[in-house]
Amino acid sequence: MEENFHYSTVSDAINKLRKRGFNLDFNLAENCIVCNAEKFQPNGFEIVDVFRYEGNTDPADEAAVYAIESKSGLKGILVTGYGISTDTMSGEMLNKLQRRH
Repeated sequence: MEENFHYSTVSDAINKLRKRGFNLDFNLAENCIVCNAEKFQPNGFEIVDVFRYEGNTDPADEAAVYAIESKSGLKGILVTGYGISTDTMSGEMLNKLQRRH
């Protein structure tokens, strides 16, 4: 069973997620998720946890930290902007990820 946490900063969330085994760094690319130059389809991943952060003074500082896991067991972190700083492609790609229930 997953424990529910909320970390005070993006870097704190990343550090604690790494201790929970989310050691890979994932990035969004056109129609795929990328890790170490390897490309993956987003529908092969689930969102395990998500943490949202708002900048105190600048709306462009808004970020979301996703703990994601592939069906084959790869576990890592995906950090994206949200709100004003979210681009359309990122939003569409994130919609393809499944939320773990």
